[in-house]
Amino acid sequence: MPPEVFASLAAVPPYPAPLHLAVGMFDGVHRGHQAVIQRALDAARTSGGTAGVLTFWPHPSVVLRPAAPTRVMQDPAAKAEVLRRLGMQLILTEPFSAGIAEVEARGFAAWLRARLPGLAGLYVGENFRFGRGRRGDVALLAQTGREGGIAVVVAPPVLWEGAPVSSTRIRTLLAAGEMAAVAGMLGRPYVSQGPVVTGKRLGRTLGFPTLNLIWSPPAGPRFGVYAVRVRGTSGAPRPGVANYGLRPTLEQATDPRLELHVFGDCPWAEGAVLSVEWERFLRPEQAFPDVAALRVQIQLDCAAARAVLGLPPA
Repeated sequence: MPPEVFASLAAVPPYPAPLHLAVGMFDGVHRGHQAVIQRALDAARTSGGTAGVLTFWPHPSVVLRPAAPTRVMQDPAAKAEVLRRLGMQLILTEPFSAGIAEVEARGFAAWLRARLPGLAGLYVGENFRFGRGRRGDVALLAQTGREGGIAVVVAPPVLWEGAPVSSTRIRTLLAAGEMAAVAGMLGRPYVSQGPVVTGKRLGRTLGFPTLNLIWSPPAGPRFGVYAVRVRGTSGAPRPGVANYGLRPTLEQATDPRLELHVFGDCPWAEGAVLSVEWERFLRPEQAFPDVAALRVQIQLDCAAARAVLGLPPA
C-alpha cells in the first residue's frame, strides 16, 4: 500500500495511535537516515502502529541563513519516493517557517503531540538539533518526551570508511564525481529522475541521438560524462552514457542539463519519465575546438561507458 503523503502537519487528519515518527531533514535518505527510519519501522511493526517520517521544506537554512543556504540533493517528491521504497506509511513534509524556528526547544515535543495526538515515539539521529536557536539536543528531547509520554529513540551514527555517513560528505563526493562512494553511503545507486523534453536534436547530427531530461538539483554531481543505466516505468534498465553540464561546444548554456545516449534501441521519447542510475564518472565536461573533435570524443566516451557497464565493444 502506498504511503499517505501530506504537505503539512495541519493537513493530517486525526491519526490512530500509536504513531512512530522519524524526524529530520533526511536529505539524501542515506544509510544514517535509514538507521533512524528502520527503528521507527520496527517499533510500528511491534506495536501494530504506523511508521511515519516528518521532514521539512525548504531546508531550515533557507530561513535561518538565507544568504548562504544549504544546497540540498533532493526535492520533497524525490525524497518521498525513497521513503516509500523503505516502507514508510506516512510522509509529512512541514513547511519550515520563521514561526517553527521560534518554537522553544523545551516545548517542541508538546508542539508535535498537539498536532499528532497519536504520537507514541520519536526517532532521531544523535546529532539532531531543534527549537529556537537550535538549542535542543537529544538529551532534552528524551526528557521532554518522557514528560509527555512520548518514547524517544536515538540512533547512533553509521560509519563509512571510518567516519559517520552524512549529507555533507555525500554532497562533497557528488561534487567530485565519486559515484561509487556516494552509492556506498546512500546504500543504493545515486538516481536522478525527470521527464524527457524536446532538445535541439544536436546529438542526432553527431550520430549519437540523446534524450534530454529536466533535472537540476541544487547539489548535483560534477559536470561531466558518466556511465549510466536508464530505467523507464517498467522493464529492465538500459545501459548508456550521460553528459551533465552546460554543453560548451555546441551552445553556451547557463542551465545544466542531463543528456542521455542509450545504447541499442531506445524505447523512450518525449514525455517519458526516466530514472537514471549513475555508475561512474568518466571525464569532466570540456569545450572542443570543433564538432569533429567532439564526435571523436563521444565515440571514446561510449567505449569507456560500455567497458564500465560490462558490455562488449560496439
